[in-house]
Amino acid sequence: QVQLAESGGGLVQAGDSLRLSCVSSAHIFSADTMAWFRQAPGKSREFVAGISWSGHSQYYAESVKGRFTISRDDAKKTVYLQMNALKDEDTAVYYCAADRMPINDVVITTPKIFEMKYWSQGTQVTVSS
Repeated sequence: QVQLAESGGGLVQAGDSLRLSCVSSAHIFSADTMAWFRQAPGKSREFVAGISWSGHSQYYAESVKGRFTISRDDAKKTVYLQMNALKDEDTAVYYCAADRMPINDVVITTPKIFEMKYWSQGTQVTVSS
């Protein structure tokens, strides 16, 4: 069983930056695809960003492209989500997820992306204007 623990959420002003971290307990973290999702009040959970096991490929939802950056540090078993130019609509609970399944530009737009095996508890990000 893999456990994921995030940190870094909080209350910020519109236009500010925030970095989320997610530490994994996986024995072989470097083999896992990692991703970030979010769920705003009254809305369905949505994919935000994903990174391949190698770190060579990153994928983003259109709504965050150019503002958010996903990265990983395998030595620390940690995936990050750097969020810049935050907007009110970025307010949500953010989750990280892990799985061995590969992802690509097609997979991230299908329900399959929500089949990732391991999920964190979630951290609140609130953006006020």
